[in-house]
Amino acid sequence: MAPRRYDPGRRDRIIDAAIRVVGRGGIAGLSHRTVAAEADVPLGSTTYHFASLDELLVAALRRTGENFAAAVRTSGALTDPGADLAAELARLTGEWLGGERTGVELEYELYLAALRRPALRPVAAEWADGVAAALAGRTDPATARALVALIDGICLQVLLTDTVYDEAYAAEMLGRLLA
Repeated sequence: MAPRRYDPGRRDRIIDAAIRVVGRGGIAGLSHRTVAAEADVPLGSTTYHFASLDELLVAALRRTGENFAAAVRTSGALTDPGADLAAELARLTGEWLGGERTGVELEYELYLAALRRPALRPVAAEWADGVAAALAGRTDPATARALVALIDGICLQVLLTDTVYDEAYAAEMLGRLLA
């Protein structure tokens, strides 16, 4: 019997491969086989690390959903009471939407997959809760959740209608919620 190969990065490579597979062909194209081929690992490795596709999707959603939440958490506007929080959130949203379109679409595809896959719902909620928790230092919890919902709605409209993100509009609407 051959000795077992130590490969500490394999799980992460499998998650990254799943993200690429979903990015190319949507969730319908995701299988242990397609991910194993993409990650260049044996099929058994994907099922060893992720017993089900839902487990793999949870890991992928958690990884992709962290980008915007991290930008909000590290924003100086959260700790500076004199900063224009609405303008900063509008700017961060614009930066995120202005990045790689495929990546943003992928994040939302995984996020919205929670509608049909209950296993993903807690992770989708983690994203919203994490951003709301970061914002709660500058506003009350209900307003923080409303800000997250508005940002989500604006992002979905930009993605679904293929329109250009209007930062001034976003800042105005976010400012109304904060007023």
